[in-house]
Amino acid sequence: MPNSGPSVPILYSFPTNAELIDSLATFILKAQKESINKKGRFTVALSGGSLPKQLSALVNSPAVKWDKWHVFYADERVVPLTHEDSNHALCDRELFSKLPADGPQPTVHTINPDLFDDLEELADAYEKELIQEFAMKDSARFPVFDLVLLGLGPDGHTASLFPGHELLSEEDRWVAYIDDSPKPPPKRITFTYPVLNHAARIAFVATGAGKVDTLRTVLDEPEKGLPASRVRPAHPGQLYWFVDDAASANAQYARKPFKL
Repeated sequence: MPNSGPSVPILYSFPTNAELIDSLATFILKAQKESINKKGRFTVALSGGSLPKQLSALVNSPAVKWDKWHVFYADERVVPLTHEDSNHALCDRELFSKLPADGPQPTVHTINPDLFDDLEELADAYEKELIQEFAMKDSARFPVFDLVLLGLGPDGHTASLFPGHELLSEEDRWVAYIDDSPKPPPKRITFTYPVLNHAARIAFVATGAGKVDTLRTVLDEPEKGLPASRVRPAHPGQLYWFVDDAASANAQYARKPFKL
């Protein structure tokens, strides 16, 4: 019988943030190449926080086939798309706006600001965007992203999946809304675990001494059930951690040398 359980996380830890950024770009380019060769497109889910800045090495890389990228947001805050709290605004500022205007551009799927007064409808509409991209092309029960890039909150949250929240047990919906986020702004939409855990590749990015205790708990004590610990893609999906040595200083979890 083939192994259908969750994959074992692979931990890469780097002495400097510059080395992390370069290695992450190499990893993303390999995933892009494999995906485009296989099906002619590259489906990516992005998060906010410090993650977009870690993608800076992609901006000037001639190897990025931006016109093949289909970008979604693993979670989004229910604020105008130009608001400082918007994940889209952050990714646009740190990444997309830096691409040459006359060059290839990614297809970026944003939430619909016209639906902000009805969070359920807003989440449903974003789920329909996913259905249009995936269900028409793939016959899976849930979408299979080529790559999901996630961050790690000090409390162990990822996307907008927070400790102790009822959304942690959502098993059917692809996109769910939250109106009581413990972190402002309170209103958000987020991918659920079934979507995250069906991805072909998930890469967490975590840096700095401020993440040291949380990262140790996530990697060494997954039984404590922090939201980030519950991201475990089913076989053949694979989970990677790209961290710096400051963040991983207290973790006992085995590191692997980065090589592709």
